[in-house]
Amino acid sequence: MTASLFVRQARLTGHAELQDVLVHEGRIARIVATGTLPEAPAAEIPVVDVAGQVVLPGLIDTHCHIDKTLWGGPWVPHSAGPELVDRIANERERREEFGLPSPDNAAALLRTVAALGTTRVRTHTDVDPGIGLGGIESVAKAADAVRGLVDVEQVAFPQDGVIRRPGTLELLEAAIDAGATSLGGIDPAGVDQDPLGQLDALFEIAARRGVSIDIHLHDEGSLGAWQFGLVAQRTIAYGLQGRVALSHADALGTVPDVERHRLIDMLADSGVAIITAAVYNVPVPSVRELAENGVTLACGSDGIRDLWGPYGNGDMIERAMHVAYRNGLRRDEDLELALDCATHNAARLVGLESYGLVAGAPADLVVVPARTAAEAVVARPTRSLVVKDGRVIARDGQLVES
Repeated sequence: MTASLFVRQARLTGHAELQDVLVHEGRIARIVATGTLPEAPAAEIPVVDVAGQVVLPGLIDTHCHIDKTLWGGPWVPHSAGPELVDRIANERERREEFGLPSPDNAAALLRTVAALGTTRVRTHTDVDPGIGLGGIESVAKAADAVRGLVDVEQVAFPQDGVIRRPGTLELLEAAIDAGATSLGGIDPAGVDQDPLGQLDALFEIAARRGVSIDIHLHDEGSLGAWQFGLVAQRTIAYGLQGRVALSHADALGTVPDVERHRLIDMLADSGVAIITAAVYNVPVPSVRELAENGVTLACGSDGIRDLWGPYGNGDMIERAMHVAYRNGLRRDEDLELALDCATHNAARLVGLESYGLVAGAPADLVVVPARTAAEAVVARPTRSLVVKDGRVIARDGQLVES
């Protein structure tokens, strides 16, 4: 058998012995216990001996905003007020001052996350009457600049509302024509103050155009819980099970236990997923509770060094650590559940048909100097090696020149 890469002595979750991973034409061809491959790879095949380090599948960021990032530019002191509406207004007032959206900033950030082992990003790109499709175009340009390092898909995101901003619905549909694969929404009640209008419009477009939906839902308590029901009902009615997500979903952490259990049952029945970024003091969904009830929980960076806040570095292992820490997780198996939010759960959310450390999957591999996946989450060490589609793209935290 010919191959393009041979990774020796890899420590894989679920395997007691070290494993050898044979890669052929960008995909995992075979995984066998070290030393048991029936035939030696051809002499010209590059061999990488990882000497017992943990190997993870490519990391996935399911929720970020790379069109907003200031990455690679000067330090910008935070200037927005404390409320959501303050941050929205501040960005609208200052984005032109900093040349946002900037394809150069976005590409610089994408190169950074690639070196950290993120091989796929789903980013929410602002679409509104003020910027039109400029953000979609800028992110597409950045994605093209890093082709082969990280895959980028866009959610057309109405940051400032849908119904309250005439012309936004038409722009969202135009964004699909321009390459967006998902429709975003934001607090149908709290921001738009027209939950039925926003949701009816988004679900109609998504069903008609064959795209998924990902709604920012910050509304807490009973107001947020009520909107959970509206989303779940429409998901079933339009046959979009498995293609709808609620990002942040703050209501899960701000309702009584009985109501939370009802919401989780509703999510499970409707196939609506949850995405968390575990940011600031925002309530974080329960990793174990959602897993036990069959609800997909993925995670993402949210904002990374932008006008919304100075934090973020794009490291999805660190983000998994935040998810675990905010959940109070300590056992290895629970830490691995948190990591799943940036790997297997994330892959399920974005609809990858083939993913993971299995034969036939794309050869997206992240080598971490740790003894277990749980230790990797806790220690967040520099990645030793990153492989994208069977090609080594980074070593010791730095991109490899192609």
